[in-house]
Amino acid sequence: MKQGKRPTRKQKEAMLLVRLNPENWLVTKNVSDKLHLVHRETDRERIIPA
Repeated sequence: MKQGKRPTRKQKEAMLLVRLNPENWLVTKNVSDKLHLVHRETDRERIIPA
């Protein structure tokens, strides 16, 4: 699995809109309209609108 990067301010704002805590999620892929996230502890993957 790819290693995630820390989210930027705009990515954190997108996470807050879908009620995710940005401290717990890392960004693995940043597509123009989607963010691919992975949880820091459980390795659960999610895709949210950017």
